[in-house]
Parts: sequence; structure tokens; C-alpha cells
Amino acid sequence: MEPPSSLRVDKWLWAARFFKTRSLAAAACAGGKVDVNDDAAKPARLVRPGDVIKVTLPQGRRRVARVLVLDDRRGSGEAARRLYEDLTPPEPPRIRQARPPLRPPGAGRPTKRERRDIDQLRGR
Repeated sequence: MEPPSSLRVDKWLWAARFFKTRSLAAAACAGGKVDVNDDAAKPARLVRPGDVIKVTLPQGRRRVARVLVLDDRRGSGEAARRLYEDLTPPEPPRIRQARPPLRPPGAGRPTKRERRDIDQLRGR
């Protein structure tokens, strides 16, 4: 059987494993979270190979993909990765938090760890 020349965007997003269910994919499309070629896409919008899809996922991440192959069946993760080319820019590096300054022993109230050590010494 020959692959279709166009496919509904919600069906393709589900088959490409961007969403766990097709209804979640349709809800994202209806909620304005999916753009096809920089235009808002309703669930019934047809996609073709070469189209660029931008998806805002529930975690707040934004993914960009170029459609390579159309398939209306959901397969393995490996098969799903063959359906598109990932154009998502890399995430910026996370800023590392500086550790809190060490306080000299005996200064201020004991920490929880120090209290446990004190209690252990006292035999409680």
C-alpha cells in the first residue's frame, strides 16, 4: 500500500509520538498549541511531506519538526523518529546555583543534621 499524499495533523502528531493519544493531539491543535508552516492548525488541517510543524507540549517545551513521511499508524519510537526531522533548537544551558556559604561550626543554631548527631551522642 502506498503512503497517503496528505494526512490530518492530529493523526500525524499521534503517529509520530508527540502525543500519547490522538484526542490529546486534537486538543492541542484546537487550543492553538500547534502551528503548520507558521499558521495555527486545527485538528483536520492536512500536512504533507516538507511541512514544518511547531508544537508546544504540555511540559512547556517547544518542538519543531519537518515532516518527512506520512503514516497514519502508530509504531515504535524508532519508526516514529523516521517520520520527521527534528529542527528543535538546543535548550540553553541551565544556570547552576551557587552552594550556600558554609557557616563555621558552632555559629548559630544547629542544623537538622547537627541536631541528630547531638542526639546520637547523648544516647537518645
